[in-house]
Amino acid sequence: MEKDIYLIVGLGNPGDKYAHTRHNAGFEVTDLLEAKLGVKLRKKMLQPWAEAEWTDGKKKIVLCRPLTFMNNSGQAVKRLMDRYRVPPERVMIIYDDIDLPPGRVRVRAGGGPGTHNGMRSIVGETETQAFPRIRVGTGDRPQGEDLVNWVLGHYSAEEKPRMEEAFRTAAECAMEWADKGTDAAMRLCGARKG
Repeated sequence: MEKDIYLIVGLGNPGDKYAHTRHNAGFEVTDLLEAKLGVKLRKKMLQPWAEAEWTDGKKKIVLCRPLTFMNNSGQAVKRLMDRYRVPPERVMIIYDDIDLPPGRVRVRAGGGPGTHNGMRSIVGETETQAFPRIRVGTGDRPQGEDLVNWVLGHYSAEEKPRMEEAFRTAAECAMEWADKGTDAAMRLCGARKG
């Protein structure tokens, strides 16, 4: 195991059909991290994910985006962990959360998957809940709205600025985690409004 490797994994669904939907909050954050780190996520042959590597000479960050579709995210995450030989504590998962108000960002050191199918897949495939995670609140569906339609729907014009700020906060918290650890990321996130 290389102690200097950190995996940052943004969850979502691949393809233009799903771009910028609520369920793709993790992909939105990896877009910002690509720009921040000056790297480009690329899919390699036979890998069910896109990745990019960045290093400052002391640590390596591997930015990842599973391409398995949300409900099978664990297949990609398990293979990534095996490939880079990292424990779950060095894998940050970023995803949408309907149980948080729109634009709210929360960092946790671990815990159950809650209602999120991507996290259920990850916990099931890896047999651990010890992943730090950044949850980006998208808000629960309006009464009577179908859950699938809600999470695969797009943000309203009113929601967009709040969500863009949330994505920026999540990206900063992910970098803080890789630099200083989960507690530091939690403090940074807690200091932000939203």
